Amino acid sequence: MPASLDSTRAAFNHYIVQEVKDDNVLLRIYICESDKVDHKPLYLELIERARQLGMSGSTVLRGLAGYGAAKVIHVEHSLKLSSDLPVVIEFVDTSERVKKFLATVGPLLGSGLVTEEKVVVHKYG
Repeated sequence: MPASLDSTRAAFNHYIVQEVKDDNVLLRIYICESDKVDHKPLYLELIERARQLGMSGSTVLRGLAGYGAAKVIHVEHSLKLSSDLPVVIEFVDTSERVKKFLATVGPLLGSGLVTEEKVVVHKYG
């Protein structure tokens, strides 16, 4: 193994602080880019509410293409100024916080898809 890879791996291992053993879950919410709440993008409303509830963090991912319950394929077209692409919002937190969050945002989701799966969280710092 090259020395640079050994030093990189050693530096990485040095920063592992702890494995969190709580009941953690990965929550994914699948919506459309055009979904709105009071003229505001739904994905922004969701991450703002998550922050207000003290959730650990979130990531919004914009898809290149996809389809949902209506089976309509949405594809990015470079000539269009706006499009209705799929958006996935991910949250990792305790199952308790995720349940509280879903209770507050459930009515906003309409036809969105929500998935949840157990995860092991490693904190680095």
